[in-house]
Amino acid sequence: MSKLHVKNGDTVVVLNGKDRGKKGKVMQVSPSEGKVIVEGVNIVTKHVKPRKMGEPGGLIKAEAALYASKVQLICPKCGKPTRVGHVVDEKGKKMRVCKKSGCGAHFE
Repeated sequence: MSKLHVKNGDTVVVLNGKDRGKKGKVMQVSPSEGKVIVEGVNIVTKHVKPRKMGEPGGLIKAEAALYASKVQLICPKCGKPTRVGHVVDEKGKKMRVCKKSGCGAHFE
């Protein structure tokens, strides 16, 4: 997978798994793996060793990556989860649009 339907900063909703229905902002995208990291979703506990003198170790909660196919973009206009369409405008620029009927809002 080289291209994804989401970008950094997009607001998405999780479609399945333990965090189903949660909304969050995309913090990081990894197109080569086909994964995204969403703020406040898929929280895991990591065991961290102290690396330097005086640095504390312990348990740290952090967001783990999700497959991009498990998230869906939320339209800024209608506020619903939607698939993404692509339209070329009159200047020749490719834009993402909402696929919900009657909406057609542009993302970005």
